[in-house]
Amino acid sequence: MGAPALAYGDAALSAFELDFFESGQRWRRPLGQVWSTRFEAIAPVRNFRWTKGVESFAGWYYCVTARDHVGYESWLERDRLILMDRDPQVVGIASQPFWLHWHDGPRSRRHAPDYFVRLADGRGRVVDVRADDQVDEAAAESFTATRHACEAAGWEFVRVGVPDPVFMANVRWLARYRRRRCLQWPVAARLLEVFEEPVPLLDGVVEAGDRLEVLPVLFHLMWSGVLAADLRGELLHDGSVVWKERVR
Repeated sequence: MGAPALAYGDAALSAFELDFFESGQRWRRPLGQVWSTRFEAIAPVRNFRWTKGVESFAGWYYCVTARDHVGYESWLERDRLILMDRDPQVVGIASQPFWLHWHDGPRSRRHAPDYFVRLADGRGRVVDVRADDQVDEAAAESFTATRHACEAAGWEFVRVGVPDPVFMANVRWLARYRRRRCLQWPVAARLLEVFEEPVPLLDGVVEAGDRLEVLPVLFHLMWSGVLAADLRGELLHDGSVVWKERVR
């Protein structure tokens, strides 16, 4: 990158530009001018592509955190989106929030991060999703530039890869019950009593009532973290030990 004027007190705030949609208009402005924009609430800067014959698969995921559909461009991005949706520290998520523009010597470069996340304490976080073995030289350069831009803006930057497969399989299952319609308070109250101490999953469900009524509520409480189990050790099954979390 060159040596831009210190218009915003940090050269990076002038060196990087963001290209994004807001209020039905497209904007391209220096990072120092737009860093406070609510990027967790804007439309994607580019369309999601569905291409026949490729391994990746784009789609839309209903995100309970955002109360809206959020796009993804691969199964890996979808998995990471599910994990962010379950994270109690995340209060806003948008996909493909902006194009980040910069110059690498004479070359003009740009990169669209996968997600912008707003955290409960107000901080912003930019997330790129790429498996470790898929980070080539060009991607590494883009991630490094994005990290520099985020540091200048006061945002976090993380590049995440493939999650633990057992944990991810369990969370995918729980995500089926993420919507609030799965929460029935009388059943939830019974489950909290039953699992006050660790109990095998099916034993606790039978004690709480009819399993067809109880299981969706149980899985919603586990998605929400009110009830817990060892999601990393093995796939959930009838004998998985479930307990009430003490600290929320």
